[in-house]
Amino acid sequence: MADTVNQSEKMTRTSVTIPSSLKKEMDKMDVNWSAIMREAIRHRLNYESERNISEALLLNERLRRKAPKGWDSARVIRFWRTRRS
Repeated sequence: MADTVNQSEKMTRTSVTIPSSLKKEMDKMDVNWSAIMREAIRHRLNYESERNISEALLLNERLRRKAPKGWDSARVIRFWRTRRS
């Protein structure tokens, strides 16, 4: 997994609580766990962002309604523009 963090970006420390058995397994390996966690968090943030956009689109489709037959939006716009003046 590639670490895609901008090297000039200021880093912030945070902690993750894991079972001690998992920590023991992690200690046996020569892996940059911070990089792994950054990538996993970035992946999840992207997923949640895409999911939120998808949900918003679906909600918009449900709420959108068809214009009544004979509806002339240009006429309505002109009406309200002339009322503002």
